[in-house]
Amino acid sequence: MAVGFAQWGNDLYTGRRSYNIVGRKRLWFTISLSLVAICTILLVKPGLNPGIEFRGGSEFVISGVSTSEQKLATDTLMAFAPEEIPRVTTVGSSSLRIQTAQLDNAQVEKASVALAAAFNVPATQITSNFVGPSWGQDVSSKAIRGLVVFLVLLAIVLTVYFRHWRMAAAALLALFHDLIITVGIYAAVGWEVTPATVIGFLTILGYSIYDTVVVFDKVRENTIGVLDQSRFTYAEKANLAINQTLVRSINTSVVALLPVSGILFIGAFVLGAGTLRDIALALFVGMTIGAFSSIFLATPFEVLLRDREPKLREHTAKVMANRAKAGSGDEVGAAAVGRATAQLRPGSHQGNSAQPRRRK
Repeated sequence: MAVGFAQWGNDLYTGRRSYNIVGRKRLWFTISLSLVAICTILLVKPGLNPGIEFRGGSEFVISGVSTSEQKLATDTLMAFAPEEIPRVTTVGSSSLRIQTAQLDNAQVEKASVALAAAFNVPATQITSNFVGPSWGQDVSSKAIRGLVVFLVLLAIVLTVYFRHWRMAAAALLALFHDLIITVGIYAAVGWEVTPATVIGFLTILGYSIYDTVVVFDKVRENTIGVLDQSRFTYAEKANLAINQTLVRSINTSVVALLPVSGILFIGAFVLGAGTLRDIALALFVGMTIGAFSSIFLATPFEVLLRDREPKLREHTAKVMANRAKAGSGDEVGAAAVGRATAQLRPGSHQGNSAQPRRRK
């Protein structure tokens, strides 16, 4: 299996095997737009579930009790804050966390006594605290400002590095695509949005742009001087770049997702609600969607933008006309680019593998 995968990756890099990803860009765009539309609807209804750090309120933690008695906790606190249904979650295997609307000091003391009596535990096993909504608002505003600054600097750096604004635009599109889908899926799951969740959302931006930049760097390398030849189009050479980095993208994604998956399942099924679970879900979804966008969305969109340039349109028409005259219309796409690349690569004989060399 390892040898087969390695051979598959080598075939992709040399062009012996190729997938026409850029040529099917309409399919990938349709899939991405559908996912974005669904996740946008999910952000409206049911919407995100902000944690106590963002909406404010009182919180009680009961230790050493059965986690199956959540209804008892809800009924007990409903008497003190009937305007809001308490949110009860498990913490580990023997603790319950109850969040409710803001209570004053007297109500907090009475609620603690009522919970201790209801669960038949000492008052020392119940802790309470209050979180004001201003803290969450401050975190949200700083996160938004940081995101805007990050996107502006990213657009400038990518434009300067790749010497073309279209690659920067495609990378930013992939970032928004990943962020919207990740937040939408988080809203569908219904888990609380905590500061750890926000950190996870911001982290996936860095992962997504890293994967996209690697692919774009190969696109730039393959397309240098593309207008100086008349055998292959810009789209074909860009498609070859995707195929050449496909194995690297898969390996990087799998290696990154394995520990995140472990954290997610341990956090969800062993440790209960908490920081690990919140950040792991955001990372798991974001890394998965980021791998998809870097392969199937960023480069096809960049090619779509470049195809609007008059010089590239003329060049593409010229390449197609030359093929029609030569009668080689069947040898199009990234596979043709790969075969030519392999023939020019020192030490590679796959271009004439059917003709063994004769010894002199």
